[in-house]
Amino acid sequence: MRVAIAGAGSVGTSIASDLHLNGHDVLVIEQDPDLVERLKDSLEITWVAADACEASSLEAAGLANVDVVVAATGDDEDNLVISLLAKQEFAVPRVVARVNHPKNQWLFNESWGVDVSVSTPQLLTALVEEAVSVGSLVRLLRFEGGSAHLVEVTLAEDSPSTGRAIADLEFPRDATVVAVVRNDRLVVPRGDTVLYPDDEVLILVTAEAEGDVQQLLVAR
Repeated sequence: MRVAIAGAGSVGTSIASDLHLNGHDVLVIEQDPDLVERLKDSLEITWVAADACEASSLEAAGLANVDVVVAATGDDEDNLVISLLAKQEFAVPRVVARVNHPKNQWLFNESWGVDVSVSTPQLLTALVEEAVSVGSLVRLLRFEGGSAHLVEVTLAEDSPSTGRAIADLEFPRDATVVAVVRNDRLVVPRGDTVLYPDDEVLILVTAEAEGDVQQLLVAR
């Protein structure tokens, strides 16, 4: 997979290093030539000193040939511009954008070319809630410009789903159980998988179906 990362800060370089170690073809675009000069010998990937907010720079870097773009700069406005250019000008199949300030989260959607937005503060909040919440629905991650979420529920003793098979719960069409974690072990869910108290159930669900899922898994 060929991945282009805009921004060579700590976030961008960490992502680039991990993807490179996993065998992916990585390109990093950074507007500060001095930073590129300092970093290029530390990581054997493709480095381009250019402004990722300029369509001409992205074209010269070969953005039309990448599979994924990661807008990872420390500026939300730049990340939005990069995402929009990647999607509209170069038809990049997957665009992931970093959200630096949670108040800007609402902007990071498909209108700006963003397929997946990642907000570190919101992610940390979700992980804290996931660690301490039993019997509550917690949003972990948002996909496709906000149309779908990965949510988690740790089932309480009085959950209406305990002791019942997944198929019998009749989840809405726009909700899919993707994993069950039981006693620190992953259970691949099937229709006949029975749910028990303390199971961590992960569901991919649209915003419209989230309320129905909550009624199925969370006690009133």
